[in-house]
Amino acid sequence: MFTGLIQRIGTVKRVSRGAGLVLEIAADENWTKPLEDGESVAVNGVCLTVVKCDGSRFTADVLRETESRTGLGELVPGAKVNLERALRAGDAMGGHIVQGHVDCRGTIAAKMPKGRDFQLKVRCGRVLASQSVLKGSIAIDGVSLTISGLGDDWLAVDLIPTTAKETTLGSKKVGDTVNLEGDIVGKYVAKQTARQGLTEEALHEAGF
Repeated sequence: MFTGLIQRIGTVKRVSRGAGLVLEIAADENWTKPLEDGESVAVNGVCLTVVKCDGSRFTADVLRETESRTGLGELVPGAKVNLERALRAGDAMGGHIVQGHVDCRGTIAAKMPKGRDFQLKVRCGRVLASQSVLKGSIAIDGVSLTISGLGDDWLAVDLIPTTAKETTLGSKKVGDTVNLEGDIVGKYVAKQTARQGLTEEALHEAGF
């Protein structure tokens, strides 16, 4: 499990496509505690297993299913990525519950300045939008953010300068692809209410 609080920016050093996708990534700043073989690291919000590590550099295999659902297959050497190590017992829970299981890819539709901050509008599809709520949580490329705008197939988030500087989101441009993971609580609630027939239409007909 992760929190969506990015700990390091990493650089993709090598992309191998033999029997499957393999990524070699180096953190731009050394970890306080070195990585260990077998531990989990979220790369742009995707939970990957460290197959081999050497200091701040590690190698990870990417499942075909993961490649098809995320933007990891689009990475090239030199690309910057967000990194977060898995949460350990006793660690501070500062963001929100992030599993590292990406729901879908989104596309940056707009990037609008708001004083010192800026807002990102992301096309996310109807399913994820329907499971999201204003002021709820969303992980974008692994970054824990609060939803500030919501439509039928899009959502918006506001970024403070620190988030823009210390993650890759500050350099995102319109048209760029991002990994999206919705709030796990919202997904469970949506599934249970659908089973019970509590749709928006049904509630409206009942006077709510």
